[in-house]
Amino acid sequence: MKNITKSLIALFALVAVSCSVEDVQDRPVIDGVDAPVLTAPLSGAAYVLTPANADAQAERFTWNSANYGGDVEVTYTVEVDSKGNSFKTPQELGTVKSANQVSVSVGKLNTAALALKATPFVTADFEVRVKSTVATNIMYSNVVGIVVTPYTTETPKLWVPGGYQAASGYGSDWTQSSAPTLLAEGYGKTAFDGYVYFATAQDNTVDGKGFKLTTQADFNGTNYGIGAAAGTLSAAPTAKNLPILTPGYYRIKADTDPAKLTYSATKVTWGIIGNGTPGGWDADTPMTYNPTTKKWTVTVVLTAQAAPDNGMKFRANGNWDLNYGDTGANGTLEEGGTNIGTSAGTYLITLDLSSPRNYTYTMVKQ
Repeated sequence: MKNITKSLIALFALVAVSCSVEDVQDRPVIDGVDAPVLTAPLSGAAYVLTPANADAQAERFTWNSANYGGDVEVTYTVEVDSKGNSFKTPQELGTVKSANQVSVSVGKLNTAALALKATPFVTADFEVRVKSTVATNIMYSNVVGIVVTPYTTETPKLWVPGGYQAASGYGSDWTQSSAPTLLAEGYGKTAFDGYVYFATAQDNTVDGKGFKLTTQADFNGTNYGIGAAAGTLSAAPTAKNLPILTPGYYRIKADTDPAKLTYSATKVTWGIIGNGTPGGWDADTPMTYNPTTKKWTVTVVLTAQAAPDNGMKFRANGNWDLNYGDTGANGTLEEGGTNIGTSAGTYLITLDLSSPRNYTYTMVKQ
């Protein structure tokens, strides 16, 4: 019985070895003969992407088949990377098996462009190719250059890094992570607004002084400095830093539309005014800025006055060029908004302009 068992084991082993040898012998040798050829898009094709068309087709990428010397299943992947990056960090736009086209949506192309650090609403150059794969054998197609203008549905920001930060309560100098920001009116908009405190003068002729406006929380995006004419911006790498010659609290506005590239820095002090305040409608009651809390405050005795015809407003620089009221009485301020109703008593009034375009206030009875 033992001999029979040993014979059967030997027979099975021989059969297994025979099958393995035959499998290896019959297995086709796969060699890359002809790489795929990308036929669409054509070089220089441009795509202006919009969120309204996110689900629509941006492009149908097509190519001629790769030749691996036999009837084998080929996996094709369309890749995109920033121009000149040699596909070190490619993004995949689509993958198919033994087919010659991939439809890529606006949203898909936009996601890839943003992943490659493209700036929303700014035209950028990219390169696309087709990668063909059979087992471990890979061939790449020709490279085609395309131009993409991506979008974002997030409201754009500008960071304000500079040589003023440490002295002004914004962390280390030239550090975006702790720098104040400006906020645009909405996604796709180029007009920015915000407030920044400069504890020290920033002479841009002194090394390390001044500030920049940056489109990213680092210096890898577009960095705006002072332009050739007063009140203008320049994105040139050689542009000098923007100056602040007098310390103080500033409203900074900027428009990064390439046809405009303007900015302004207006020094402001704040007070309250109205028939509910000690000075009535004729004189402002000054507020004091606290660099630690980044808020303006005043403790004051108010009289009862009902909005919208009476009450108080926040006013800058003792004139009506810039003032905030509370349309809707919800604690959020609007430029030129409705008067704020007042109640009789002593109140600590706080004005918070530290969050761009989300300006708020509180009135706490003492």
